[in-house]
Amino acid sequence: MKLKGRAWRFGDDVNTDEIIPARYLNSSDPLFLATHCMEDADSEFAGKVREGDLIVAGKNFGCGSSREHAPIAIKASGVHAVIAASFARIFFRNAFNIGLPIFESREASQGIASGDEVMIDTEKGEIQNLTKQTVYRVKPIPPFMEKLIEAGGLIEFVKSSLKLKKKED
Repeated sequence: MKLKGRAWRFGDDVNTDEIIPARYLNSSDPLFLATHCMEDADSEFAGKVREGDLIVAGKNFGCGSSREHAPIAIKASGVHAVIAASFARIFFRNAFNIGLPIFESREASQGIASGDEVMIDTEKGEIQNLTKQTVYRVKPIPPFMEKLIEAGGLIEFVKSSLKLKKKED
C-alpha cells in the first residue's frame, strides 16, 4: 500500500488529551471526534487537515490514557498515517485495532517538517520526503497487521473473517 500526503508536525509527548480532549468523550461518533482532533495541540488542525494528510511527531506519541477515541479521531479527520520517533504502547495497539497505520522512525520524525509532501510505501518499509528528496527506512507492517488496516480495523477484519467462514461451511 502506498500513502501520500502533506505532513502536520507535532512535538514530543503528544498525549491522548491533546489528540482528543476529554471534554468531547461524551460521544463515540468518529465524525464528531474528527471535528475536535488535535484541538488542544493545534486549534486550527481540524479545519485545515485534508483527506490523505499525515501526522509526524516526536517521541512518545499517544501517551496518557488508553482511550481508543484518539486514533479514531485521527483516522476520521482524514489522516492516513502517523509517523513518530516512538509511540506509547497502548496507542500503538489501538491504532492498528482501528485500522490506522503508524510508523516509528526517529530519522523521519526529525527530517519531516509541516507542509512537506510525504509518501509511505508500507510494503517496502520506506518513507520518502518528496519535498526534501530524502528517504527513510522503517520496518514494513507485518502481513497480518496489513490485513487489519485493509479491513478497516480489528472489528471489521473479524466480521469479514466470520462471513468467509460461514460461506465455507
